[in-house]
Amino acid sequence: MSYVDLHLHSTASDGSFTPAEVADLAIEAGLSAIALTDHDTVDGIPEILAHTEDKPIRVIPGIELSAYYKNREVHILGYFMDYRNPELASALDEMKRAREDRNIKMVEMMQADGLPVTMEKLLHGNPNSVITRAHFARVLVEEGVCKDKNKAFKSYIGVGCKYYLPKPQVDCEKAMKILTTYGKAAYLAHPLLYHFGYREIEELLAYLKSLGLVGLEAYHSSNNRYESEKLSALARKLELSVSGGTDFHGVVKPNIQIGVGRGNMRIPEEYLKDLDAYNV
Repeated sequence: MSYVDLHLHSTASDGSFTPAEVADLAIEAGLSAIALTDHDTVDGIPEILAHTEDKPIRVIPGIELSAYYKNREVHILGYFMDYRNPELASALDEMKRAREDRNIKMVEMMQADGLPVTMEKLLHGNPNSVITRAHFARVLVEEGVCKDKNKAFKSYIGVGCKYYLPKPQVDCEKAMKILTTYGKAAYLAHPLLYHFGYREIEELLAYLKSLGLVGLEAYHSSNNRYESEKLSALARKLELSVSGGTDFHGVVKPNIQIGVGRGNMRIPEEYLKDLDAYNV
């Protein structure tokens, strides 16, 4: 049986491996196909496609867009993105500029208290990276301020902490419009990470379906088997497709590996076949 991983990150956003390196790791893991789904950017797609042109793996151009639902951040995966489209680039650039303003303010707040955080350290040699709080956590650990990223989030950059500033809010309507205009399939990522009950998840899915959502990520590194099966049943109830991915980031999430998550995750190729039905 062939296996896939439909949720991966690279240095184009907050992963620690370049797009080409992500592809090589996927090949080493024996995967038949992957989707590169960096946060709010498709900048890594040209590199990974060029790198895999003559390699035994299929790459789906994807993205993971952040949006807000009832004042809570949710993530929506987009597949088969028209990554060369200049209008898509413009829409993503507008979002990136707003995030950069937030990041600069967070850096200034930290520096005012003597914390050794700079934009240079956050970018880490990747000037086009989409900076997220994971980058702040990495720097705080590297500079010895925190012993690990969990401490960084809990004490410095988590919601309600002194140095936390929310990302500029993109509503679901705007995010879904981008995904349905410049992509062919939108799936809700890791539904259980938003700390909604199953009834609230169902309401969120029904709302997003009205905006063009076609599926949900029922299989994710954070889920156990029971949770994944319950999400799959919810997908059937709402007539949505199912996908799965590890949410691999590299050293940012060292316990999550490509293709297997925390060690026992396997996404059969059948989920890719379901996804392919939208690539028309």
